[in-house]
Amino acid sequence: MIEAWYAITNASEEVSPPSDSHSSKGFIDEIAPDVNVGVVLFFSTNTDQTTNFIARLEKSLEKTLARFYPLAGRYVDKTATIDCNDHGAEFIHAKVNIKLQDFLVYEANVKFIDDFMSSKIGVVLQQSDPLLVVQVTTFECGGVAIGVKATHKIVDASTLSTLINEWAVTNRQKNDNDTEFPRSSFISSLLFPPRGLCPMSVPPMNNYELNKYTRKKLSFSESVISNLKAKGSKVQLISAIIWKAFMGVDIAIHNTQRESMTDETIEELTDCLSDSVRKCITNFSKVHHDCEEGQTMVSNSLLNLINIRESTCAVIVTSWCKFPFYQVDFGFGKPIWAAPGTIPVNHSAYLMDDVQGNGVEAYVFLQVKDIPLFEEALKHVFTTLY
Repeated sequence: MIEAWYAITNASEEVSPPSDSHSSKGFIDEIAPDVNVGVVLFFSTNTDQTTNFIARLEKSLEKTLARFYPLAGRYVDKTATIDCNDHGAEFIHAKVNIKLQDFLVYEANVKFIDDFMSSKIGVVLQQSDPLLVVQVTTFECGGVAIGVKATHKIVDASTLSTLINEWAVTNRQKNDNDTEFPRSSFISSLLFPPRGLCPMSVPPMNNYELNKYTRKKLSFSESVISNLKAKGSKVQLISAIIWKAFMGVDIAIHNTQRESMTDETIEELTDCLSDSVRKCITNFSKVHHDCEEGQTMVSNSLLNLINIRESTCAVIVTSWCKFPFYQVDFGFGKPIWAAPGTIPVNHSAYLMDDVQGNGVEAYVFLQVKDIPLFEEALKHVFTTLY
């Protein structure tokens, strides 16, 4: 397995869309941490393994970038803007001499997801770094993995999903005018004018530090979720389970429960999350984003995340559920697995729909030494849920 993994060979080249001038960031982008967001989509056997197959993907990406032109530019740190200079996104074709099915059944495959996304983008962006990198990896059986990674300074899961789906539609169409896409607008700085805010602190990790951490995938099928005693939306329920498990880890490490730590059951935590979401929707629906009150409300909610005390054992859960990654179709079928790239934040989790759509796959990032404690805490949580 490992020998095959290191047999990957890359061939890179640039793709460039039409130009524009500069694109500014809004204050929501200012607060975004200096990390990259990415996803890898795995497709079963593609019968078209010719050079034209790769060339078509590259050409359709080029056409798509004409609509997402800031992603082909470069970040200028001094002015905190995107120079839409047509320097292009990175497009890479890689090959691996293993079969896709062998990789999918490999129990620790989640640890290798990032190998399907190039590391060309620096966490601390240099002006020469691309903002978007695409890697198409072909397996010896004909399977395909398409990894897309971009800087979080201007891209989130919603942008990523929209980009990939439009790219896939463009790749399928026979004529340029077959599909008319809604016009993409890059007006974050107009909706949420910049305020000179500092990004959320996520210290970069070198390889030595990263080796102290790992990623664990938890799978919750629709039947498992429906049989749990606690009820609520699947995102709130799984978030509460992960939250409670990390509480158990903290208690095991410190041999006591901190005063600030809640002692609610999973049912109570789920209700707490539901109430919080409901209150946010109610409060935000009362104001307009283009007034000072609305913009202050948004910025304060984000600043609350930045201002969490370092001594606090915070758990960050991000949901990518309902984003249509499993609807992507380049012309050789829809993905059989979609997995997010690693964002190295301790005690964090990313939630995605499973391939059936009603289950959840949770990708938890934690220290290697804490895995036995987390698994034990998770086991205890589940004993209270049936």
